Amino acid sequence: MVEFRISYQGELRCEATHQPSSSQIHTDAPTDNLGRGETFSPTDLTCVSLATCMLTTMAIGAKKKGLTIALEGAKARVVKHMTAEPPRRIAKIEVEISVPQPADHPDRAAIEDWALNCPVALSLHPEVEKAVTFDWKA
Repeated sequence: MVEFRISYQGELRCEATHQPSSSQIHTDAPTDNLGRGETFSPTDLTCVSLATCMLTTMAIGAKKKGLTIALEGAKARVVKHMTAEPPRRIAKIEVEISVPQPADHPDRAAIEDWALNCPVALSLHPEVEKAVTFDWKA
C-alpha cells in the first residue's frame, strides 16, 4: 500500500504528495476544459503512467530473467486522444517505444509482452484503445 495526499489548490489545480518520499506533482485542467494547461492534466498523467510503466516493466522483466539486454536509453512517445462527445474521457493512447537494440534480439517477444501487460495497461478500461508500436534499432 502506498499513500498519497492530494489538495485542491484552486483555479482547477491540485497538488499531490507521495507520502513515502514527500515528492510532489501538480495538475492543471487543460485549456480545452477551462484550465490554464500549464502542467500535466490528470488524463495526461494517465498516459504518462502507461508509458513509464511499460518501460519500467520491460526493465523489471529483463532483470528478473537475468537478461543482459541494455534498456538504458529506451524512450517512449505518447499521444493522447480524448473523446469528442461526452462523457469526457481518454479514447485512445498511442505509445511508440524505441528500444536501442537490434530488431532480431532473441528476447524481443518477451520484452514487448511485458510492456503490453504492465500494471497500468491492465488497469485501464477496455474501451481505452492502446495503440502500441515498438521500434527496435541498435
